[in-house]
Amino acid sequence: MEDDSEPEQSSWAYLPDVCLRHVFHWLDDRDRSRAALVCKKWSCAMHSGSLWRCRTITFYGQPSRARTLEFQSALWYTKKFGKYLKHLEIKLSNPYNTPFIKKFQVIMRGLLSHLGKCNSHLVSLSIKYLELDCLIWKNVVRAQFIKNLAAFLKRMSNQLDYLNLKGARITLEEGCELLNSLSSLTNRSFISEINIEDFFSLHLSVYSSALFHQTMSKFHRLTILTFNYNCISDELLDILRERSSHSLCTLNIKCHIHDPHGQVVSGMSWANLAKRAPKLNVNFFFERVMKHDHLARILLEEIPVRSISLRSCYFSDPDWTMRPTLTNLLPAYWHGLQKLTLELNNDHELLDNELLQLILSCKRLLFLKVWAFLSVSFMERLLQNRAERKCILTTIKVRIYTAQDDSTEEERLLADIYRKFKYLIDSELNYFVITYPMV
Repeated sequence: MEDDSEPEQSSWAYLPDVCLRHVFHWLDDRDRSRAALVCKKWSCAMHSGSLWRCRTITFYGQPSRARTLEFQSALWYTKKFGKYLKHLEIKLSNPYNTPFIKKFQVIMRGLLSHLGKCNSHLVSLSIKYLELDCLIWKNVVRAQFIKNLAAFLKRMSNQLDYLNLKGARITLEEGCELLNSLSSLTNRSFISEINIEDFFSLHLSVYSSALFHQTMSKFHRLTILTFNYNCISDELLDILRERSSHSLCTLNIKCHIHDPHGQVVSGMSWANLAKRAPKLNVNFFFERVMKHDHLARILLEEIPVRSISLRSCYFSDPDWTMRPTLTNLLPAYWHGLQKLTLELNNDHELLDNELLQLILSCKRLLFLKVWAFLSVSFMERLLQNRAERKCILTTIKVRIYTAQDDSTEEERLLADIYRKFKYLIDSELNYFVITYPMV
């Protein structure tokens, strides 16, 4: 006797589409392709726009057959699902020669061209570390890539809200051409967040460029701007005050030793901007700019500083001392500083007392990261003050440099300190402290 009853179906067959899409969200492309072959319902779910709104496309520079397929899959994805994209990130990883760059430029031309025609949802675009000043970018290829990208930005200018071109390393004229593309339709741009850190080539005094000032005057709704200090001038601060003070919340400013930073910026310009933009917070990131006279020209007391990072990157300078910065400059931000990072090769200049005093004076300091020559007793004093509520730190990350190969004794002392304050560390702190031989 034949059984005419239908075979019992798996519980997956009754899973609502919204749940199915949530499960498929965690699959990579290969598994999604396989899942789409299971049944009609799964295939329909796999073509849901919600699964394809965010995309990271990575082009790896190491030659192989698999790498060649990456170029093909990037175009395939764009043609099939590009219309759903809202957030796109392009990564160029370790490009190794000119032919690879040429292929990348050709693929990007097709990708951007198709997106420009089919997509009306893209709000976020990130293409970092292009390093267009490298020799593998031949002039013709470089010029064509910039032309294609500028045309795409022009098409998307009415909808893009976020643009990240960090590490592009292009000329002043090329950089302004790309930024101007965002406002070429209406002569003003309402994009809210731009990252142009290391956007311009090294050694450029962008702050003195009238072309750059004209370009930046077209942005009228910036909330977050990330850039280099070699762009800062009184003129730029006045432009930000006039155009974006109603929306401006964050300035992330990198100052690198190889970027010009000798310009004079008045405290009045900073004060006027801060007055018109009451929500403004400024985060400084210094790379090998450590000398007091250099920092004093930049760190003016009128700036509403929230975060400071000072990194010497293991370089040691016998003419440099950190003490005046800790005692004279940074205390000016006692009322607003929330995050402090110090990665110093202070060459045995003990800073325990000065650093502890700075921490105690900064009433809103929550995050502390220090890599420096310190005594182990500094940690005990810091934790004791934290236990007594004399500071409000919630994160403490310290690497104590030592000039000795064997740091066994220091590690033992740190273990004793941890046990003494274990109740505090386990309940209230993100805490990580080690010793690190620097010989």
